[in-house]
Amino acid sequence: MVLEGPSADAPTVVFEAGAGATRSSWALVQPRVAAVARAVVYDRAGLGRSDPDPAGRTLDRMADDLVDVLRSVGPAVVVGHSAGGPIARLAAARCVLGPGSADAISQVGCESRGDLPASPSVTGLVLVDPTDEAADLLFSPVFRRLERGYLRAMRPLAATGLLKLLYRPMLRAVPADVRADLLREAFTPGVLRTQAEQARTFLDELATWRTTPPALGDVPVTVISGGRPGDGMTASMRAAANAAHAASLPRGRHVIAPRSGHLVPFTEPDVITGEVLRLLP
Repeated sequence: MVLEGPSADAPTVVFEAGAGATRSSWALVQPRVAAVARAVVYDRAGLGRSDPDPAGRTLDRMADDLVDVLRSVGPAVVVGHSAGGPIARLAAARCVLGPGSADAISQVGCESRGDLPASPSVTGLVLVDPTDEAADLLFSPVFRRLERGYLRAMRPLAATGLLKLLYRPMLRAVPADVRADLLREAFTPGVLRTQAEQARTFLDELATWRTTPPALGDVPVTVISGGRPGDGMTASMRAAANAAHAASLPRGRHVIAPRSGHLVPFTEPDVITGEVLRLLP
């Protein structure tokens, strides 16, 4: 879905949602950005209104989804939340480096493919409480067990329609039409299947970035970290995540959303909007 900016030549911003999230997770940010830019949200394969991917859901293929979007919209600032952060970084690296790069990560560039035109480079990144390879906890056996246990526990809740009850604060935060979309699309068994398929390889792929991260060239990057525990994160996990965010940005900008846990798009959309506006031409 595209909300057009105030003029035909307005800059473009593309939003990438988290692991099991749909386009609706940007409902409080997209209209704010659309006041000055063309604001694009979409559903990755297997989420929201998009069909499942018969070839599976690897980080590589999820980044390819975003590259296809970028081919269709031209130069853009990309905003990624949670697991959408690595997806945005990998897509941006592909657009910077292009096909034939010596970087083994960048196997698919933003060259034209089929009836989709070539896309110029990503002009900026805003990563909102992103999953980060510098966070050691993500690669521990304990975290892997917790992730698998969470997905198992959520399946019966999705099947019985009870999963939405865990997200009542999020549902209360959004307009009625968005709430209806979320209730219809965001808490289904299909979403859990997509999350499980993503989780099957996501951390293994991300682990390779600890030695060979995607090269972003001169693309400006801002990372926004939640300032509070909650949303499944203890105080120690929050401190470790924020330290990882700061450590991964030798040339970037690190911003704390002081009233937020992990769900910054719902709790402090203005913080995200402000950082996006900083990167627009």
